[in-house]
Amino acid sequence: QVQLMESGGGLVQAGGSLRLSCAASISISRFNVMGWYRQASGNQREMVATVTSGGSTNYADSVNGRFAISRDNAKNTAFLQMNSLKPEDTAVYFCKAQSRITGMDYWGKGTLVTVSS
Repeated sequence: QVQLMESGGGLVQAGGSLRLSCAASISISRFNVMGWYRQASGNQREMVATVTSGGSTNYADSVNGRFAISRDNAKNTAFLQMNSLKPEDTAVYFCKAQSRITGMDYWGKGTLVTVSS
């Protein structure tokens, strides 16, 4: 059974930084795309950043230039480095991975990021 576990969330002041981690229970080489999504209270879940197995990245306009996504196959972990955080970045952040073979999506349970003004 594939499991994704996020960590690294917490409370930070505006302008600060956090690094989120997404640890997988299997080799992440089995995933063609990994991504971070977020859901603020009362809002729909939205894409934040994605990274392919080849290293291509894609970012939401709202975080481009502030956030950086990466994946470390040796550690079976994906990361989201978040800099210059803003109060509007407050949300639960979820990790998603798509199976290279089946196309099935797997989700973690999320980690809460709170940015105070």
